[in-house]
Amino acid sequence: MMGTGSGGFSAAGMGRVRDVLERHVEAGKIPGVVALVDLGGETHVEAIGTMQYDGGAAMSRDTIFRMASTSKPVSIAAAMVLLDECRLRLDDSVEQWLPELANRQVLKRIDGPLDDTEPARRPITVRDVLTSTFGLGMDMTVLGTPIMGAIFEQGLTPNLPVPMPEPDEWMRRLGTLPLMHQPGERWQYQISSDLVGVLVARVTGQSFESFLRERIFEPLGMKDTGFHVPEDQVDRMPTLYAPDPATGEFLVWDEAKGGRWSSPPPFQGGGGGLVSTADDYHAYFRMLLNGGMHGNERILSRPAVELMTTNRLTPEQTAARTALARDAVHVSFGQGQHGGWGFGMAVRTYRGDYAPIGQFGWDGGSGTSTYADPTNQLTGILLTQVGASAPYSIHLMHDFWTTLYQAVDN
Repeated sequence: MMGTGSGGFSAAGMGRVRDVLERHVEAGKIPGVVALVDLGGETHVEAIGTMQYDGGAAMSRDTIFRMASTSKPVSIAAAMVLLDECRLRLDDSVEQWLPELANRQVLKRIDGPLDDTEPARRPITVRDVLTSTFGLGMDMTVLGTPIMGAIFEQGLTPNLPVPMPEPDEWMRRLGTLPLMHQPGERWQYQISSDLVGVLVARVTGQSFESFLRERIFEPLGMKDTGFHVPEDQVDRMPTLYAPDPATGEFLVWDEAKGGRWSSPPPFQGGGGGLVSTADDYHAYFRMLLNGGMHGNERILSRPAVELMTTNRLTPEQTAARTALARDAVHVSFGQGQHGGWGFGMAVRTYRGDYAPIGQFGWDGGSGTSTYADPTNQLTGILLTQVGASAPYSIHLMHDFWTTLYQAVDN
């Protein structure tokens, strides 16, 4: 399946991709990895290592992974369907569906007390939610402030010891907090992606998962994608590790059997709740590269795909996002430096590494990396289950993309 130099992957280049993946596994930093790459329809898959740190079953092409934040680029498609059908409009207020977000108060200063606020200048719109600028989010530069403390205390984010509450209770808690910034003013991470799922569910009268399944997963043949792993498939899921940041010791963060993804969650989190496989994600990103088409079936309109995969941030918002990535590089191990953001995903607006401007996708804190590149018609999907508490999986991502782009022979 490897190209020989006729505008596909070079055989030598793909050999280097496999070598670099094997090197990380053999060094004991990554128990196992599945990588899928596609260049203009030429697909190549590598499955290396094992599902547990101490051995166990081999990684395989159909291994099911916790996708973490790479859920964001996929779950946003549900909202794009609603835009296409005029069931949502970008500049409508969200209050008719999310009354908990009416009449917002905004902090006068980001580190101020929660009652030192002023009224929001305008209502929150659908556009604000889809572009991650509605006013609340995870901001690692202001940890320790009252508002960040309140977000954690209210259980509004995943990965806390207690699971997120069901959507109506989640919304009630969200509605008790002031905004960190005025609606539409600043790009912020995570909470908006979970809010999209609640919005979709309330507009459609279906659960977020059932709408995604009906309109995105089933038409694309994404049979292994959802918000939990059925009991009879749990053997296909690896252990998720969070290495000790100080010692590098592999600590179990989530077991497959009886773990967080072994039963349907109270909250179907668009920001990080999906499980999936390399082939399912390949089908999704290939559809985006095909302008919304899957074979002869249209999943999304071409303008919807172009909208979600084009930078939506103003220069001021981009500057703040770039500063966040650049100044927190010691926390992110170099991830997040793309410049732009579309709907639910990063969009490269400057050439900061080997990938060209226009590449879109995102990474996940569980060790997942999923991008597509319209310039080269290239898709890359790299899946491990080693959390970003240590740089192991992030270093693997950087090396994967560095070698993959060298393997493009055109």
